[in-house]
Parts: sequence; structure tokens; C-alpha cells
Amino acid sequence: MPEGDVIHLSALRLGRALDGRVLTRSDFRVPRHSTADLTGRAVLETVSRGKHLLTRVEGGLTVHTHLRMEGSWQVSPAGRRLPGGDVVRLVLANERWQAAGVRLGMVDLVSTAEEERLVGHLGPDLLGEDWDEAEAVRRLAGRPETSIGVALLDQRNLAGIGTIYRAETLFLAGVSPWRPVGAVEDLRTIVSIAWRLLDANKERPSRTTTGDLRPGRSTWVYGRAGRPCLRCGRRISRGEMGAQPQERLIVWCRHCQPEEPTG
Repeated sequence: MPEGDVIHLSALRLGRALDGRVLTRSDFRVPRHSTADLTGRAVLETVSRGKHLLTRVEGGLTVHTHLRMEGSWQVSPAGRRLPGGDVVRLVLANERWQAAGVRLGMVDLVSTAEEERLVGHLGPDLLGEDWDEAEAVRRLAGRPETSIGVALLDQRNLAGIGTIYRAETLFLAGVSPWRPVGAVEDLRTIVSIAWRLLDANKERPSRTTTGDLRPGRSTWVYGRAGRPCLRCGRRISRGEMGAQPQERLIVWCRHCQPEEPTG
């Protein structure tokens, strides 16, 4: 699933194409909103909120989209042929640009005043202007029995982190994903690392957590299961975390990330 940096970049691209321009085409291809028409309204702004996108339109309306696992927004010159088949869920276009939402996991049209009904449950947004590190730490600490790996993916604690940044954050912090939150000595450091990683990648298409963009060297542990750890040389472990059917991939180095605090 695309994480906060990808969603932030998608918001920037949508904003550059749509913000401040009047829509000449509005095509909702989901049954719930198939009769909705935003033609003639100007797009005010597009913002990201964790893994959610909010496109605000004149008249107090907001288009809410979520990419889920396979979705994307494709921006191209107006009039360009759209992807074939039934993959396009939404088209928003003006005289110059068109944005096609492909395989979107969620499409909603709501009153802007009701946005909180869709995103109000989210914790502090790692890439939001109102990012609140202390609040994120407080929320994580609220369930000390939960493993830190599960807690980091709970968007109610902090919004925008997914399996990639979870793995990389915990590796850099030297903490096993299986360690209970209550046994983590410094939650603030973990939260700070997550913020720095997402912030460093929020405006570039090629993600790196190591500073090295070469194939096989751009991440510390994610995508490297079964291969030597870049630090200690031991084999990277792989497993699944979370309750069924929501379990998610986790990778970590057993040597660099001990389950028990050291020292």
C-alpha cells in the first residue's frame, strides 16, 4: 500500500494540475456517485492526510480518495486517451490537464465540513503542517502491551507509515518489531526517525532510507529478506504481524534489533 510520502507526492501532482482551475470534466465511475457532476467548479486545493487524499472544490465539496493497494492518480494533458478497461474510477479535468484515478480503493464525495467523518480518526500526520510528535508518542504509549510493529501501522497513532517505513524505522532505532510498546525505551526517537525518513522522501520519485539509490542498496531491511544485513552481515528475517486477516509483512535483523532492551 502506498505510504505517506507517495500520497504527499500525489497531492502535489494533483495540485499542480488542478488547483485554481475550473473543471471541464467530472466523471465518477463508481455507482455511489455516478450522477455527480463537478463541471464548472474550480478546484481549490488538494491535500494529503496520512494515506488519504482530499481534493476540495468550490461549493463546499470534497473529493476523498484512497489508493489502497493498487490505486494511483495519473496526470496527463487534457484529452489524452485514458487507460482501457474498467480500471478508471474517477476523472477530473480542466482545459489543460486531466487526472485519472486508476484502481482507486475508495472514492467519496462529501461536504467539506464533513471531512472529519472520513479522516478524523487518524493520528498526527507525519507529513502534515500540523505534525505533532508529542501527540504521536502519547498515542503509541496508550497501549503498552501492543507490539511496536503493530502500533506503528495503526493509523490512529500516527498517519502515513506503512510496512516499508515501519521496517526501516525500527531497524534504524535498533528495536525489534516484536518488542511491546511498554518495553521500548525511547518512543520519541522512533517517531522522530519515521518523520525524518518520510520527510526526506516526500518529493522524490525514488525512495531511499540509506542514502544510496543503487539497486539492492536503497533500504536497510525492506526487500532484503534472506540477504545479508548491510550492517552486521547476518541474514535478514521475514515474517507476518497483525491479527488475521490484517497481517502484514515484517522484515528485521535479529542481531541489530534485539527483542529485549540492551544495556
